[in-house]
Amino acid sequence: MNLFERYLTLWVGLCIMIGVLLGQFMPGEFHAIASLEIAKVNIPVGMLVWVMIIPMLLKVDFGALYRVKAHLRGIGVTLFINWGVKPFSMAFLGWLFIRHVFADYLPAAQLDSYVAGLILLAAAPCTAMVFVWSNLVKGDPYFTLSQVALNDTIMIFAFAPLVGLLLGIASIAVPWDTLLVSVVFYIVIPVILAQLLRRQLLAHGEAAFKRAMETIAPLSMGALLLTLVLLFALQGNALVAQPLVIAMLAVPILIQVLFNAGLAYSLNRRLGVAHCVAAPSALIGASNFFELAVATAISLYGFQSGAALATVVGVLVEVPVMLLVVRIANATQHWYGPAKYSRPD
Repeated sequence: MNLFERYLTLWVGLCIMIGVLLGQFMPGEFHAIASLEIAKVNIPVGMLVWVMIIPMLLKVDFGALYRVKAHLRGIGVTLFINWGVKPFSMAFLGWLFIRHVFADYLPAAQLDSYVAGLILLAAAPCTAMVFVWSNLVKGDPYFTLSQVALNDTIMIFAFAPLVGLLLGIASIAVPWDTLLVSVVFYIVIPVILAQLLRRQLLAHGEAAFKRAMETIAPLSMGALLLTLVLLFALQGNALVAQPLVIAMLAVPILIQVLFNAGLAYSLNRRLGVAHCVAAPSALIGASNFFELAVATAISLYGFQSGAALATVVGVLVEVPVMLLVVRIANATQHWYGPAKYSRPD
């Protein structure tokens, strides 16, 4: 990880403080930005999200899907965790902590919105940072690439129905029209644009593609941080009034990440999967596509909603928690015996 990625949590914290301060001194300007929307999709945020997501999707080679058959057990475990366990476990943890354990300490009007944000956070697996996590555990790059490509393909079709189902189970009204628009705007269109751009860049050779990625990659995190400044400029009053909200929202997210990573890791070991697949499988199974979650929460519920805040808390805890999982995976490599795979240079 480069210096910026390693200290992402610090930069997120700084953006929170900057956003809160700007919101106190320039409330009119930020409310004007929040009003710039079409079909409930905020245009400035939409543009920033494309800048966030497209560089990440450029790394995904859908042509790698044919390699899925080489890692069927690891792929199966990750798919089970990503789509059969993680969203439902987060819905349960949201119900438990938000509506019961912490209910008396949170704004009553935002309880449903907080739960919705947690569900959005867990409903889609991460597509970009997992390449970093996989590299840190010496994961098989072909497994990681094929797994991400498969997850992205599934996400195009499954994200909206899964979110709708879980919001319905949680007794939260589902704004289907806005949800479907968000899926097209934040998943389908960026995937198509990224693949067209990827093909064009690769036409100039692999070296040119890598140089372009090195130039484009910083734009992604920059757009994310600018989105957070906008978000917290509008969330500032609520945070100043109740600073412990972030800590309470972080509890179910932390438990969810550790539970799903541990479950995936143990299932892979039981199935005899090599560590170079088991470790990235656990990391992919536990991580969240927080960029998509933030954008969708803003579209569905607005900048000032509890849902938007809950997804941003996911950004805040993602890096330190995932680095903890990386440390555990590396420390327990001996559980899997001698390495069966040598990662190419």
